[in-house]
Amino acid sequence: MPSKANPVDVHVGARVKLRRQLLGFSQTELGNALDLTFQQVQKYEKGTNRISASKLHKMAEVLDVPISFFFDGVDGTRPETDSSELDLMSRAETINLVRAYYSIEDEAVRRKVIELLRTLGKEAAEA
Repeated sequence: MPSKANPVDVHVGARVKLRRQLLGFSQTELGNALDLTFQQVQKYEKGTNRISASKLHKMAEVLDVPISFFFDGVDGTRPETDSSELDLMSRAETINLVRAYYSIEDEAVRRKVIELLRTLGKEAAEA
């Protein structure tokens, strides 16, 4: 009987995938940076295979995040993050929006973009 993936492994894998996508890396590119095949990256991202401490450390370096990033939303042994939240963050539309936002070099302009989006969101909600 196949064992079910550990929820923490699934959560960590989803966070790896999210960060990889936000940076615009393919599974192959991440695998090459980690001396892995893209199939192994897939297994890590699905939580099928656990990521060793040393590999997670290297992933944090390659993906330019602290190791704690992978565990954000995990309380004890159960992830708190709703899978629908991770699904939303993994959508191409969300990733494109985040990339476009961070491509704006001027911090003041980025703040104006946030204000604009909040205003548009309020207007849409009121309509």
